Amino acid sequence: MSESVADLVAEGRAALHCGDAAGARLAFERAREQSAEGVVLEGLARAAYLAMDYPPAVENWERAYAAYRESGDFVGAVRVARTLGYMYFSVVGDFAVANGWIARAKTLLAGAPDSTEEGWVALNIGMFEGNRERKELRFREALAVARRLGDIDLECVALAYLGASCVHADRAEEGMALLDESLAAVAGSEVDDFTVLEEIFCQLFSACERAHDVNRADQWIRIGEAIAARRQLPAVSAFCRTHYGGVLTAAGRWPEADATLTAAVRLWGLGKRSLLQGGAQIRLADLRARQGKLEEAEQLLVGLEADPEAARPLVAIHLSNGATTLARDVVERALAQLDPDSSAAAPLLELLVGVHLSAGQLDAAGCAAEQLTACAVRHPSPFVRATAALANGRVHIAAGTGVAEAQSCLREALAGFLSAQAPMEIARTRLELAKALRVECPEVALVEARAALDGFSRLQAARYADEAAAVLRSLGVRTAAARKGDSVLTKREVEVLDLLGHGLSNPEISDRLFISRKTVEHHVGNILSKLGLRSRGEAAAFAVRK
Repeated sequence: MSESVADLVAEGRAALHCGDAAGARLAFERAREQSAEGVVLEGLARAAYLAMDYPPAVENWERAYAAYRESGDFVGAVRVARTLGYMYFSVVGDFAVANGWIARAKTLLAGAPDSTEEGWVALNIGMFEGNRERKELRFREALAVARRLGDIDLECVALAYLGASCVHADRAEEGMALLDESLAAVAGSEVDDFTVLEEIFCQLFSACERAHDVNRADQWIRIGEAIAARRQLPAVSAFCRTHYGGVLTAAGRWPEADATLTAAVRLWGLGKRSLLQGGAQIRLADLRARQGKLEEAEQLLVGLEADPEAARPLVAIHLSNGATTLARDVVERALAQLDPDSSAAAPLLELLVGVHLSAGQLDAAGCAAEQLTACAVRHPSPFVRATAALANGRVHIAAGTGVAEAQSCLREALAGFLSAQAPMEIARTRLELAKALRVECPEVALVEARAALDGFSRLQAARYADEAAAVLRSLGVRTAAARKGDSVLTKREVEVLDLLGHGLSNPEISDRLFISRKTVEHHVGNILSKLGLRSRGEAAAFAVRK
């Protein structure tokens, strides 16, 4: 390699380190005018990747692989081959092609003895391994190679993947300790490779989301965003925001979650990284469904319906349309893709209980609640235990098997959700308590219903707030009437107008907002009068325009 090419490669690598994708690409393109060596083509690929321009990144890595093979550089060929395996798996979504590249990297290791590539290949194989025990064995192999040969980047990313795997295997304390160690090295500027930084942050926030660990996520997000800004790494920011948005949703910090997930969708969209953009869209759809914005949730889920993570918002959409059979199918398909002994099955089983109750299938709901209870015994975290207790309380209420039994379950659920800092579930549990107690203990029911309404209102969970308001009305609490002659639409009238714009009929609006059809007619009349419109059709058109 000539000296001028060497200088340009060094210039390109320096630009990559500080996040200057355009500068790096320019340096490597100038180098390519003199040489098509593997190191130059690999630099072009990394510059395109940093800019989230993935098609040319893949193309240049493939060219770099050919160049390394032609020159007999086995280490370079292995590095590029396993990188292409990662790209085809996580970016392109061509899993057979990904497996082929990983197999090729493994074969070529024979020509690269005493190289850290042995550890990197083990790490990549572990990423794609379905069996938890074999997955963690590969991660431990990678960690051993990294420490034996002094590869800090490999050591830290292996710690992160191993830690996240432990958390997903319900060994949260062990896993979080490994993740904290990895992130401490990142914070201490020990990690250089920007792709490694992406993977570490992705694993951390994925683990926090799984474990409902809001405090840990809050502490590390500041580090992640600071590093992403300092080194100009949009993908690190997108990884952080995708999973952190899920954490914020569960924590009831919905305005923050909204901004975080919207930014993540935009960032992934810039790079057309559809697989990861889909994860952000699903989490945003879940938030929209919790807020009662089901039409927006449905739009976000187009093309993502088969993903098991989409089950919760899809079920909410189907139940709102009375399609209990479709809702049940969604949950059962999602459960079939999970280890039935995993704690990840708990939220899906709780969904299944709700679906069966909506369909009036009490025996099936009871069976699902029993499965959920068994899951809570295997994984006795406060959140899982509380989820099982809530489901059992709902079954007792529906079956009429006793206020005492229902109240006992729901009080247990409330304590668990308070411990887990899950405000949405706290409000849901208080609403179920109000339903259970409104006949025998109306005074207590009133307190719980008001607390539930307050919780839903703070979360801006309109649909659930409407349900709580309906329970309060059944207890004799009057709702405030709209002022006559007011030319500004009330909050409720705005909601009705929005639903008119989506083409809903009065009965459908009644069901959606938990108000009577007569009340809907009253609101429609007020809307027409205040806006000077003559018909529902004009109101719908007005809603669409605005």
